[in-house]
Amino acid sequence: MKNKNYLFCLFILIFNLCFSQVITEKIPLAEFLKATETKFDVKFSYASEDVSNIKIKTPNSDLNIEQTLTYLNNNTLLNFKALDKRYITVSVIEKLITICGFVYSENNSPLIGASIIINNTQRGTTTNATGEFKLNEVPINAIITISFLGYENQEFIANQLFSNESNCTKVELLESNFQLNQVYITKFLTTGLQKRLDGSTVLNTEQFGILPGLIEPDILQSIQALPGVESIDESIANINVRGGSNDENLMLWDDIKMYHSGHFFGLISAYNPNLTNKVIVSKNGTSSQYSDGVSSTINMSTKNELNNSFSGGIGINLISGDAYLEIPITKKLELHVSGRRSFTDVLSTPTYNNYFSRSFQDSDVNNTLSNDISSSSDFSFYDYSAKLLFDLNDKHTFRTNVIYINNNLDYSETNTSSNEDTTTKTTNLSQENLGFGGQWKANWNSKFSTKLLAYYSKYSVNASDFRVETNQLLLQGNEVLETGIKLNSFYNLNSNLTILAGYQFNETGILNSTSVSLPAFDREKKDVLLNHAVYAEVEYNKGNTYLRGGVRATYFQKFNKQLLEPRINFKQKLFKQLAIKIEGEFKNQSATQKIDFQDNFLGVENRRWILANEKDIPITTSKQASFGLEFKQNNLNIETTSFYKLVSDITAGNQGFYNNFQYLNATGNYTAKGVEFLINKTTNKFSTWLSYTYSINDYEFESFTPSKFPNNIDIRHSATLAFNYSFLENLKISVGALWRSGQPYTKPLKGNETVQNGSQTFVNYDLPNNENLEDFMRLDTSVSYSFKFSNNTKGTFNIGVRNVTNQDNTINRYFDVDPNDSEKTIQIDNKSLKITPNASFRIRF
Repeated sequence: MKNKNYLFCLFILIFNLCFSQVITEKIPLAEFLKATETKFDVKFSYASEDVSNIKIKTPNSDLNIEQTLTYLNNNTLLNFKALDKRYITVSVIEKLITICGFVYSENNSPLIGASIIINNTQRGTTTNATGEFKLNEVPINAIITISFLGYENQEFIANQLFSNESNCTKVELLESNFQLNQVYITKFLTTGLQKRLDGSTVLNTEQFGILPGLIEPDILQSIQALPGVESIDESIANINVRGGSNDENLMLWDDIKMYHSGHFFGLISAYNPNLTNKVIVSKNGTSSQYSDGVSSTINMSTKNELNNSFSGGIGINLISGDAYLEIPITKKLELHVSGRRSFTDVLSTPTYNNYFSRSFQDSDVNNTLSNDISSSSDFSFYDYSAKLLFDLNDKHTFRTNVIYINNNLDYSETNTSSNEDTTTKTTNLSQENLGFGGQWKANWNSKFSTKLLAYYSKYSVNASDFRVETNQLLLQGNEVLETGIKLNSFYNLNSNLTILAGYQFNETGILNSTSVSLPAFDREKKDVLLNHAVYAEVEYNKGNTYLRGGVRATYFQKFNKQLLEPRINFKQKLFKQLAIKIEGEFKNQSATQKIDFQDNFLGVENRRWILANEKDIPITTSKQASFGLEFKQNNLNIETTSFYKLVSDITAGNQGFYNNFQYLNATGNYTAKGVEFLINKTTNKFSTWLSYTYSINDYEFESFTPSKFPNNIDIRHSATLAFNYSFLENLKISVGALWRSGQPYTKPLKGNETVQNGSQTFVNYDLPNNENLEDFMRLDTSVSYSFKFSNNTKGTFNIGVRNVTNQDNTINRYFDVDPNDSEKTIQIDNKSLKITPNASFRIRF
């Protein structure tokens, strides 16, 4: 019995040796073909490039020529066909294959969210949490580009990524020499959000996943998912970064300074995300090449590379429709265009009605008029952008672009007199922001490069307010004109050390005008400010150490004043999982917004841009420092950051006080200090995060009594909890809750609520900002479903609901004199957005 077992094992061994067609080692196909030609006296006809990158396992030597050709046809992506007994043709099979791979960095870490694109198409995919990708139905000779922010691109022929044994190719990407772009966390909160080494956050709109309540990657809504960034009144036009006011954010679009941020008076971002490739948000430790924006820098960039293929997309939601195109003109010249327009002046959807009520709830538009007067209103917005890309050669590239943003409100009042005569007067409010820009980037050699840019930005608000009852016409205007030139030069001493030096010139002019018909009154003021700046910084990145240190010197020609502003950004890994970060900066800004309560428009808050004059309006300056710890392991990120910010030389007119200081002029400062905390866990299927911010934010105006009191934006506690989950590859859901303590407000003095000054009666307020509103709470959700019409055409359907529980949140409270009793006051509460659904449908081709 034992001998029979031995004989059986020997039989199996001989069977495997006889019928096995391969050995373990692969050899180049070209080498095998030459050996086959000699062995069988045949001749293969083929193009060398078709076989140059192919290796095979050699078959058993006992095969004849017919069996050998069968083996080659079954184990390669080539077609071997015998023309006669001697000549054999070899051709590439025109068929679709499946490609796969693992993308990782030099330290063997998987790169999550790396892009895999089929050149000259819109097809592609991204890597999952393990760095793996898979793409079906790919043409065998297609060129595949694999890219990741901060790393050098790699290109492959599709058959190089094909394996008939499901053995996916490993692809190692090398870090780019331009270390500023290096990414520290590849998937931050959701796909498309990434964290850089310098602490800034990158929003990649092409790879953007999903966030609670959003149906599209609304740029300025998305960044509010970051700790320390929020909007105290749900408005994009009022983004508050670490307790700063909205006008303290430097807003750049392709390096053009923008003075306007939102459609619908702040409820929708004015920047179309389809051509906006990435958004970088810096809260502290900013590069010395940027000035203005004492609270933050929000830098938006459009697509900057030629892809030599026609592509685009169209989309529609319950507010507006949009389209974008990428049009190759030649191999070196390309045009990108986008446009968006609301249809709110034609069709009113529930989403529009909620937005309109939220924006104009405390204005004449929503107020009930007398029985003899009826009213109607039309609101619309649109924006467009275009970019021309020209690559002269590998060393010189040119870019020029334009962006235009428009909001328009028409409000009509019809007065019917006793003899049935009717008079109709129309009131109009329009907001515009136009920007032009051009750039020339030159790589003079492997170490030295320059970037020259120039821009022109024009912002204007024009209002004509006709009041039927008084037959009075009020005209208001606010216009900002700015031109700028900037030259940056970069010198790479080595792969770890880069030096930046540059110069910037700006000319800013601001016009404010007011005209009243009855009684006749005209006021116009125009200011112009010129400033020059030189700056330099050194950036070092090696191993576990990252350091960027710089200084910026600004000269204000009109005031003969100089400001010196140091900057520092430092990160040190203590262990593989733990790092410390230190950031600090001095900054200034000369243009701020004044809130004018006396000359409002239809009751809507009137914000006017004004320039510093170094008299009653000084140049605003800031000093900020932060210290943090970062822990990262197994896609778990934990961050905690403590910060201190002092903003000096602010004016009372910029703050929008609803207290006894409302109409006073004074100069002061505010101090914001606190702690930000974030914990984020990501996998291939889900991402969940909890963020919490505790801060104390106080004003100090020496001429006021009391001189120190809470800031209007003093939100002591703010927390966000969110969860994203991918049920299938094409179905995603996101749910999130936002809670924060109520903002401060001022109550009238009990028992003495009003005070009279001449013929006017005012509210007599108690201690400023001594009370707080009720806590704010909102639950949002979104669902995204994607599908394919064809290989090159994709569709996406998104549904989002904001304030799912229809929470009745008060976002502002102030008081006014009771029109029926001048000794009493009435309380006016501004409410947040009600439960608001929205949906979008988009096609990309």
